[in-house]
Amino acid sequence: MKGVSSAPGDYVYFKSQVPLHKIPIGTKQWRYYDFGPKTVPPLICIPGIAGTADVYYKQIMALSMKGYRIISVDIPRVWNYHEWIQAFEKFLDTIDVHHVHLYGTSLGGFLAQLFAHHRPRRVKSLVLSNTYLDTRTFAASMPWAPFVSWTPSFLLKRYVLTGIRDGPHEPFIADSVDFAVSQVETLSKDDLASRLTLTVDAASVGSLLLSDSSITIMDTNDYCAIPQHLKDELTERYPEARRAYLKTGGDFPFLSRPDEVNLHLQLHLRRVGVEPRPEVVKSISKGGADGTDGSSQSKKKTDEEKDDRNNNMPQGSGSSSSDQSPTFPESSGSSNDPPLPTDTIQLHSSSMNKLIFVQLAGEVYQSCVVLTLCYCTLVLVHGGGFISRQLV
Repeated sequence: MKGVSSAPGDYVYFKSQVPLHKIPIGTKQWRYYDFGPKTVPPLICIPGIAGTADVYYKQIMALSMKGYRIISVDIPRVWNYHEWIQAFEKFLDTIDVHHVHLYGTSLGGFLAQLFAHHRPRRVKSLVLSNTYLDTRTFAASMPWAPFVSWTPSFLLKRYVLTGIRDGPHEPFIADSVDFAVSQVETLSKDDLASRLTLTVDAASVGSLLLSDSSITIMDTNDYCAIPQHLKDELTERYPEARRAYLKTGGDFPFLSRPDEVNLHLQLHLRRVGVEPRPEVVKSISKGGADGTDGSSQSKKKTDEEKDDRNNNMPQGSGSSSSDQSPTFPESSGSSNDPPLPTDTIQLHSSSMNKLIFVQLAGEVYQSCVVLTLCYCTLVLVHGGGFISRQLV
């Protein structure tokens, strides 16, 4: 397994724009993201042992922009399945959500099925990925379960990570593993102990009142930590469920194959009658992180940028370049940031025809917007042989 790398750029951007909620409900602390139109019935994502609410950030970013409401939760510190069912129901009551669609992977898929069994009127559909029907196999492989609450944190983390296949992996799977490992490192000893206890607590999924047509089974066909015979048992239990098999994806297809997973989730939601509301989408942009529409702020910012570019143009230069400048995402900085520096460089006429890519003092200049993980540089080529550049 590769060492844990720095956070992906899209995750850093997600964290800067989508608020993380933390609320105490009774004795439980809930940590979750909730983004998208509140008038749309939510899809609630429940992770496995090695997951947190953050692992579904790609689904939150993509699907909320299409008009769906996505809620991603951490599994709270519960020690048996009855406690889980009661805690999850209180959570739904607290956030004023009555009917839900659940997407669960691994342990999260098992918890979703248990809740659908015991609270059938609240669950409208299920998406199950790399999951199972009962805990007997895991209980048999973990004879030291009675002592899990006394086990040191580093041993619990090591045990959890041994379930993730060590390389070599395709690059996108390796990246998903690295991200999952980084999330495991954020879990406390009690968090890990409670999740492992849930894995071996004697329980099985009974008959669901939910129709098979309201269930989608989304599995990967390559290696994953859940034994194949357990996935086969799940498939036999729901013979009329929709099948959505991914050729590859490993244990974390929502990270390694987000486009395919998001497509299957959209198909599932439409099939069970969830209509997106793209016309009321709240953009993930500066000023829109709290769920408010950022269109007015975007328009104001665009007008200000046009004024700045016009003021910084050399005498005699035309304005056609600024009219044709491409659009780009807003940065995650504060709206009160001071004006960014703008420089002007004069080029010899012989260089104009050869200008394709210029790099000076570690910065990139090009006749378009250049995006990097840290900044982008807006470069406009003016008729008088000048380059106007502005870091944005």
